[in-house]
Amino acid sequence: MTRTPFLAAAVATAALIGTPMLAEQHGMTDTTILETVREAGDFEILLRTAEAAGLAEILSGEGPFTVFAPTDDAFEALPEGMLDTLLKEQNHDRLRAILSYHVAGTRTMSGDLTDAQTIQTVNGGSLEVSIEGDEVMIGAATVTDADIASSNGVIHVIDAVLMPPEGKNSGS
Repeated sequence: MTRTPFLAAAVATAALIGTPMLAEQHGMTDTTILETVREAGDFEILLRTAEAAGLAEILSGEGPFTVFAPTDDAFEALPEGMLDTLLKEQNHDRLRAILSYHVAGTRTMSGDLTDAQTIQTVNGGSLEVSIEGDEVMIGAATVTDADIASSNGVIHVIDAVLMPPEGKNSGS
C-alpha cells in the first residue's frame, strides 16, 4: 500500500523537475531519432546527408531503429572531396546505401550487444560487433556514446563513417 503513494510522489516530482532525463533513461521520449540528432548539435553533416539522400523522413518514422550515428568529425575524416561527391544528386543512391548501412531495423540497446554479434542493416549489409573491455566497436568505428533513446529507436554515436561492402553500394 505504501508503494502507490511513493510512486505517485516520484512521478509528480519527476514532472516538476523535468522528465527528459528520466524519459531517456527508460526509452520513453517523444523525440524521434531525427529530432534527437538535430538537437545534439554534433551531427550537422549527418543531417545534411540524410536529407540529401531522402532518409530524413524515414528517421522520423515509426521505427524501431538503431542508428550508429557518425559525428561531424567522422564525416570530416573521409578522404578529401568524398563528401562533396556523395552530395551530388547523381550520387544519392550511393549516399543512401552508405547511410542506411548505419541503421538497423530494430531497437538494440548497448546491453543487448555481444562480442562477435552480427547486426543486419536496412541496406541488406551486416555489421560486426566487437567488445573488448569497455570499448565497443561497430565495424571499424568505436562507439563513443551509447543508448541515446528516442521515440522510434536508439542512437549510438560512432567515430567513423562505415562503408558498406561493394555489393551493398547500390542501395538495393
